[in-house]
Amino acid sequence: MLNVVRMGRFKNLLIAAIAGFSGALALMAAQQPPTFAQAQPGIWEISGAPGIKAPIRQCIADIGALVRFEHRAKNCHAKVLRNFGSFTSFEYNCGSAGFGHSEIEALTPRSLKISTQGISDGLPFNYVLQAHRIDDCQQSATPARH
Repeated sequence: MLNVVRMGRFKNLLIAAIAGFSGALALMAAQQPPTFAQAQPGIWEISGAPGIKAPIRQCIADIGALVRFEHRAKNCHAKVLRNFGSFTSFEYNCGSAGFGHSEIEALTPRSLKISTQGISDGLPFNYVLQAHRIDDCQQSATPARH
C-alpha cells in the first residue's frame, strides 16, 4: 500500500514538473526581442547575399530565422547577446556546419538590416543584408524552411 501512495505522489510530481517546463518553453517562445516586435512573417525580399545579384524573395514564417541567414537550412541554436530596442546582437551555433554572429537593426517594421559573420562549412563569411517585407505569404505556398 505504501508503494502505491509513493507512486501516486511521484506521478503527480512528474506531471507538475512537465507542466512547468512546458509553460517555461511557451513563455520563452513568446518573448522575442523588441527588434522583431513589429516585424511580421510574410514574403521578404532579401538583398546583399554573396554571389547573388538579384534579391531573394522568400516566405518567412519566423522572423527570428533571419538571424542565421547563412545557415538557414541547418539546425542551429541562437542566443541574444545584447538587446537595445531596435538593435539586437545574436550568436548562434550549428554544430559541425559552423557558427555565426549577427546584428539586426529594425529600420522600420518592414525593413531590417542584418550584419552577419562567422564560419559556414569550414569557410569564413561576412556580409550585410537588407530585408524588406513586401507581401503576405500565399495560403497555398509552403513557408521556407530555416
